[in-house]
Amino acid sequence: MSGILYLCATPIGNLEDITFRVLRTLKEVDLIAAEDTRHSIKLLNHFEINTPMTSYHEYNKVEKAKYLVEQLLAGQNIALITDAGTPGISDPGEELVRQAYTAGIEVTSLPGPCAAITALTLSGLSTRRFCFEAFLPPDKKERQRILEELKNDTRTIVLYEAPHRLGKTLQELYEILGNRTITIVKELTKKHETIWLTTLAEAIDAFRTQEPKGEYVLILEGRSYTELEADKQEQWGALALEDHMNIYLNQGMDKKEAMRSVAKDRGISKRDIYQMLIQNETREKG
Repeated sequence: MSGILYLCATPIGNLEDITFRVLRTLKEVDLIAAEDTRHSIKLLNHFEINTPMTSYHEYNKVEKAKYLVEQLLAGQNIALITDAGTPGISDPGEELVRQAYTAGIEVTSLPGPCAAITALTLSGLSTRRFCFEAFLPPDKKERQRILEELKNDTRTIVLYEAPHRLGKTLQELYEILGNRTITIVKELTKKHETIWLTTLAEAIDAFRTQEPKGEYVLILEGRSYTELEADKQEQWGALALEDHMNIYLNQGMDKKEAMRSVAKDRGISKRDIYQMLIQNETREKG
């Protein structure tokens, strides 16, 4: 009978955030796969856990996952832990989960700390709809493409960033997304936890004179529907009224339907459209 793969969330700072269930599981499994065994041994020692560990990280995730699946198929129970937080979120755990499912192995997740969710709840921004982008890719073109996609996203945006790249990322966000409200969170659950609700412009200015330290979570407000609608109306307004009408007339609409659609696009009344068309016709005749 195959073993079970347990995805065990570990503290992102405060060790008291670990759950009783995770502690029991880490003691009972046959093997713990850890992102960095040198880091995780401190956690295991603190809670007097003596279960054997093996490394599982970004650079060995494919081949090591194959080995771990073999152990699971042989009946061993394995716990997967990351350096901090929930395995599979912005870490190599997703590869092991994928291979485990392919092999027909049971996988279960033991919930607990997650920096993205913890920071989002502290942000003071909308939590109803959000997107998680983790770390933006280092490749310049791919990074640019993602930021352009986020430009008109109405959801709250959650990003991770390292201190040495923070200033550059804030500047890129400002240049592409505009001066949004942002909450900058660092040292989550630790003694010097910091939550700063500000704007991109203010944050850029502040980090010119202070050196960023620690791992950061950035929570950025989404684009408002009002702004998106205003942008559309501005784009339509740049088009000649007759050309705008012709778009709908060429689709088979009659004149009244076309005027109604044009009025909606431009955010004005159908009567205004009618008057503008009359004025244009009069001007052309005169």
